[in-house]
Formats: sequence, structure tokens, C-alpha cells
Amino acid sequence: MATEYEERDGVRLSSLDSPLGDGLEVTKRDLVDHLDAFADRLVPLLAERPLTVKRVRPGAEPFIQRDVPKGAPDWVRTVPTWSDRARREVHQVLVDDRRTLLWLANQRAVEFHVPFSRVGEEEPTGLVLDLDPPDGADFELVVRTALLCRRALADAGLTAAVKTSGSSGLHVVVPVHGSSAEDVAAATRALAARTEQLDPEVATTAYVVAERGMRVFVDSTRSGRGTIAAAYSPRVRPGLPVSAPVDWAELDGVRPGDVTVRTAAGRFADGDPWAAALPEPQELPADLVAEGHTIPIARVQAMHEGKRRARAKTAEDGA
Repeated sequence: MATEYEERDGVRLSSLDSPLGDGLEVTKRDLVDHLDAFADRLVPLLAERPLTVKRVRPGAEPFIQRDVPKGAPDWVRTVPTWSDRARREVHQVLVDDRRTLLWLANQRAVEFHVPFSRVGEEEPTGLVLDLDPPDGADFELVVRTALLCRRALADAGLTAAVKTSGSSGLHVVVPVHGSSAEDVAAATRALAARTEQLDPEVATTAYVVAERGMRVFVDSTRSGRGTIAAAYSPRVRPGLPVSAPVDWAELDGVRPGDVTVRTAAGRFADGDPWAAALPEPQELPADLVAEGHTIPIARVQAMHEGKRRARAKTAEDGA
């Protein structure tokens, strides 16, 4: 019979052989073992970046948490940040070591989302084109869109690494340096628009779901001051799939859910393909940034369009 408690790196882990959460088809031990196996690769991706996690509990809906959980040990580092949603200051965890990662695993923290900027730094260290397919689409469509992104990047003199999102899409990530958050966000909008222009029947930048049809959404809104699920982070899906690095040459053979918390350690052994795949940080071309500043922010544009349509419908009903 399994013991009730187990200790690793001074962290007391409980209920390891119980179901992690409803419908996830894994135990809490599966999550802990995965995060522990990848601690040496995950911690460098999380360190000095205010963390947002998605946690689960049996019998409850998964929930997003930015504020440090109550009862955190005094050795857990945090940083104060302003939360627009909570309209107050919160204290986000900084995962600088294995011990903190294990403590979060014991809290049933499944997803690890980080900003592109480190604590005390304004300039982002990267940008991402988040490829989101429509429901029911073949993953081959996402692969085609990723290759379009790669062409758009190459045309701009940039290179990228690619990984699965851990959900249904892909993340195309470009390390950058020397630009403000606003300029990085603008460059991402320009790259998304250029990707769409290469094949508008496959890729779209339409923020409103109803306007996308069966095209893959090239989401530019996560760059700048947004967050991204870290490589090797699990996602809250049945089997806990992992956001996994992919070689561009092997992209055609990738399918969502290929890598899970139960298979990732065997797939990647002790290697770090994400660190190996990431190019050196690059300067963003001035023309790309300038072009992006002429493109409205997608969600803001969608909000204004929604209000315009509502006003038009009200006027029509009144007439």
C-alpha cells in the first residue's frame, strides 16, 4: 500500500496516488513525477518570471491563480504585481528552484504560464505566434499555418522554434532583444498579418471566432505583456498532454496529445530540445515594427466592432 506522504527536497507531498482531478485520467503522482523529472529544464524557463498557474481539485472546476496560495512556506519567493481583473495588488510566485516547483505540484498546479519579461526588466525576451485551429480541423492545417509563419519570419530575417501548445495548436516562438513591449506586440501583429497574406484560405487574424470559418487563427495577442505556457508544462486536458518542443523537420508527424506527463520523460530522456531549438535573441526589423503599429490590436478592434454592431442593431430595431 502506498504511503500517505512522501518527501522530496524538503517538500511534503500528499495524496500522490489519488486522482489528480475530475476527468483527467492521471494521478497526482503522475503530475509530480513529470514536474520533478523536468525541473532542471523547467526552472530556467520559469525563473524570475511572475507565474500564473492553472490548478485543479477533485470535484471542482479548474481555476487560474496568480496570487500566491494561502499558507505558502516563507521560502517561496513572490513579487507584487497589479491585477486588472482583481483590481488589487497580488503576489505572484517566482519558481527559482526545484523545491518551489514541487510545492506547486503538491498544490495541484498543472499549467505554468509566464510573461516574456523578467522581474525588474521592461523589455520582452521573445514573442509568440499562437496557432489556434477551428474545432474539428485536421492538425495538418495547423502545420501548414506554422510553415507559413516560418516563411513570414524568414522574409523578415527572423528565425523561430516551434512547440505544441499542449492543447490543439502550436506555438511559434521568436527570442528577441532590444525592443519595448509595445514594439514587440506591434511586430507580432505584423507577422500575423503577413502570415495571413501568404495564404488567406488557411490562416486568419480574425479575432471573432464566427469570422474565422475553417481557418487557423494566428493569435498575436500573447506577445508584449501577455503570457505563454512554458515548454514542458502540462495542460489541463485528459491524460495531461505536455507543451512539447518539435523539430521543424518533424512537424508533419506531430499530433496533439502525442506527449503526456506519462510519456515525456521517456521521449526526451535527459535532453533539452527546447533550449537547443531556440535561436539566439534577435533584433526586430524597424519596418516590421512600424508596420505593426498601423495594425489595430485585435481584441480592441473586435470590441469596437461589437459595439458598432450593437448600436446598428438598436437603431434598426428602433426604426
